[in-house]
Amino acid sequence: MYHRFGDTGVPSTNIRLDQFEEHIAILTDGRYNVRPLEEIVAALAAGTPLPDRTIAITIDDTYRSTYTEAFPRLQAAGLPFTLFVNTDSVGQVAGALSWSEIRTMAEAGVTIGAHSAAHGHMAFMDRGTMEQDLARMTSTFLRELGYVPRLFAYPYGEYSAELVAMIENAGYVAAFGQHSGAVADGANLFTLPRFALNERYGEPDRFATIVDTLAFPVRDIMPEDMPIRGTGSANPPSIGFTAEESVGSLHRLACFASNGANVDLELLGDRHVEIRLDRPFGPGRSRLNCTLPTSDGRFRWLGLPFLVPGGTE
Repeated sequence: MYHRFGDTGVPSTNIRLDQFEEHIAILTDGRYNVRPLEEIVAALAAGTPLPDRTIAITIDDTYRSTYTEAFPRLQAAGLPFTLFVNTDSVGQVAGALSWSEIRTMAEAGVTIGAHSAAHGHMAFMDRGTMEQDLARMTSTFLRELGYVPRLFAYPYGEYSAELVAMIENAGYVAAFGQHSGAVADGANLFTLPRFALNERYGEPDRFATIVDTLAFPVRDIMPEDMPIRGTGSANPPSIGFTAEESVGSLHRLACFASNGANVDLELLGDRHVEIRLDRPFGPGRSRLNCTLPTSDGRFRWLGLPFLVPGGTE
C-alpha cells in the first residue's frame, strides 16, 4: 500500500522513485503473480486457491503523483493496481487528482476503490456522522463515475466493529486496513491487512522480504476490536490468538510492539498464544507484529492493530 510517489518532503507517506522502481523490478522478475485486487478478493471469497506469492498493489488517497509518477510506471510494467479515493479532496485540494485524471486511469483498467468522503478518523465518529460521510461519498461516485466501488479502505487503516458492520451491510465485498501481514484463507474479508510502504520501510531488501511473506492463519483473536476505549487495565489490552495447525511449531515465534514495550509470550499447549506488554499503547494507532520463520527462509507474518482515542496523525 502506497500514498505518494517522489514527494520527498513527506517521507512518512512517500516512496522515493528509485525505491518504487526497485519494487517494480522485483515484482516483474518472474516470481510474483501480481493480480487485480478484485480478482484476489473473489478467489478468497470463493475459497479458490491462489498461486504462491500472489500480490496486489494498492494506493490510498488522491495525491496527484499517483497519476504523474505511479500510473505510467505501473502501466508500462503491466502491473494492475487499485486506487482508493477519498472523494471530498478530488479537485478541491492543492496537489490532488482531478476526476478527469481518475476517469482516465479507470478507463485504462485501474480499479477504483472507496476511501470515505472526508478521510476522517471514522472509528471514533458517532453513527450518524459515519452514515453522512458514506452517503456523501456514494453520491459523489455516482455523479462522477456512474458507479460505486465495491472495495473499501478504512482511512488511516482505522476501523471499529460498528464501522466494519456498516461497510459490509452497505454491499462492499471487502475492506482493508493498514496493519501488516499476508492474507490467510478464511480471513475476515472486511479487516484485511496490507503492508504500508514509505521511505523508511520501502528499501528493496525489506520489500523483497514482505512480498515473500506467508500467511499466519489464526483464530480466537483477542481483543476482538481495534479501538481500546477503556482505561486502567484495558490498556495494555489482553492479547491472544490460536494458531492453525498448518502453521506448525510456534517455538520460534517472535512479536514486536510498535510502542517499544517488552513483549512476554506464553504458549498454552501447542497452539494458543497469550501476549502481555509492560506498557500501554499511546494515543493513536499502534500494532503488534508477530513473525514466525520457516525452514525455507521466509516468514509467516501476523499484524494486530490497536487504536487509542486522542491520536490525530
